[in-house]
Amino acid sequence: MALVSAVRGGRLPSSLHHHHHHLGSSSSSSLGSWSSLRPWKQLKSSSSSKGFTLLARYSQAQDLFTSRLQDRIENLPKLVEDILQTSLSTGPRGALRMAQGIQAFIGVGGEWLTEASRSANSSTGLPTQLQLGLLSPLYLRRLFERMGATYIKLGQFIASAPTLFPADYVEEFQNCFDRAPAIPFAEIQQILRQELGRPIESVFEYVDQTPIASASIAQVHGARLRGTQEDVVIKVLKPGIEDMLVADLNFIYIVARILEFLSPDISRASLVGIVKDIRESMLEEVDFYKEAANIESFRRYLEAMGLTRQATAPRVYHQCSTKRILTMERLYGVPLTDLDSISSLVSSPEASLITALNVWFGSLLACESFHADVHAGNLWLLRDGRIGFLDFGIVGRIDPQTWAAMETFLASIATEEYESMASALIKMGATDTNVDAKAFASDLEKMFSSMKELDTEIVIATAREPSTNATAVSANVVVDERQMNALFLDVVRVSESYGLKFPREFALLLKQLLYFDRYTRLLAPNLNMLQDQRITIASNRRSNYRDNFS
Repeated sequence: MALVSAVRGGRLPSSLHHHHHHLGSSSSSSLGSWSSLRPWKQLKSSSSSKGFTLLARYSQAQDLFTSRLQDRIENLPKLVEDILQTSLSTGPRGALRMAQGIQAFIGVGGEWLTEASRSANSSTGLPTQLQLGLLSPLYLRRLFERMGATYIKLGQFIASAPTLFPADYVEEFQNCFDRAPAIPFAEIQQILRQELGRPIESVFEYVDQTPIASASIAQVHGARLRGTQEDVVIKVLKPGIEDMLVADLNFIYIVARILEFLSPDISRASLVGIVKDIRESMLEEVDFYKEAANIESFRRYLEAMGLTRQATAPRVYHQCSTKRILTMERLYGVPLTDLDSISSLVSSPEASLITALNVWFGSLLACESFHADVHAGNLWLLRDGRIGFLDFGIVGRIDPQTWAAMETFLASIATEEYESMASALIKMGATDTNVDAKAFASDLEKMFSSMKELDTEIVIATAREPSTNATAVSANVVVDERQMNALFLDVVRVSESYGLKFPREFALLLKQLLYFDRYTRLLAPNLNMLQDQRITIASNRRSNYRDNFS
């Protein structure tokens, strides 16, 4: 290296000087001949330098590969142990689910082949969705729906976590519907007898054989309590669901562990951590003790804040509820999208909406958890004029640090202070890079202004009564779901372009705000839900709530 350094400087090393003097050459002639060789020496030096650089890079890559290989070898026993333990805990149900999975795969694969053969004969060729096969968002969503409860819930998780999954998949899985054929009433009766531990007739005067609703995980039946004559609904966990969840989630966990083992990049993305979050979320939904606790928490919040005359959640009948059945007060009302029915129940739909907003915002700040699925099926105007919150299977919880940033975010939306909004999002999002706050604020302003341009179509359905020849008009809101979802994704895309990654609670909250925006456009078109003085977003509610329980 001393030689290379000397050649670069055009100097003759002292050893060469000594050699030339030994031959009796004059110093001037030796320098002259050295000068004539300088260009060739410099070229040789450049080549040598590149060779050393390549050698160094190769050495670094080899060291990195060796280090990763060593880490994998060290982690291999733990991986094998995890796979064996998970497989043992799955048991025979794993084989059954594999057979069901193959059947679903063949079914969706048949759909793909049929549609691909049709497109192959057209002049346009195969669309992108068909080129990707069963890995395309469309066919993967169809496969998930065929696979049942676990994968439907996984699809809904993908739809609610745009910071974790590609936008095309998030958008497609917004259409992942949780619907399933009803199971025979005889099976429902068997579950009720097992869970109640006594004859059904000793608890309920009757149970409707026709279900009110049937989803992948549970089925809901109307009933009446014996003695009190109170109308109730019974939410019954479908048979085999728990075994199916365990088998599916164990399989997903094994796949995640293997992928993390094979790819350090996936490991850094904490795929196993994501799978654990999904597992926790799903297992909460099939534990009706958890849902009952969520309902009771919300009811305590309403009582503490003096809101029981404005809103309610169904009372839980603990004496006839277990982990697998949930008996609740039956509420009668209409969804907040049924404008005609709402107008017949109350004089001011706008006032009802403001009540719903105040109650929900209050729970966001003051309750242990907030309702994280306020679509029209879960938010009703009841016959007595109160707002009814239903189905607490999906709730959100905000840690103090995230909440502090979220509170600033909400306040900045109300005041349209986009620099403050950008600052709050930067604090909320995990990032390793420096964010240009002013540029971020400018992009947020452009994005939020597009929310005001969302189109809401009011569809008037007219039906003529043959006996009275009267015209019954009902109005319902039909919102372009893709447009709403696109806006939802835009918030995430703008933030991700600045390197921000948000907690899932942020996505849940934002989606609920979009639901409320939809109700606002139908019930109170001139209302700005984050600026109207009648709507309270106040941090002191939390302290008031705690004071009432201290």
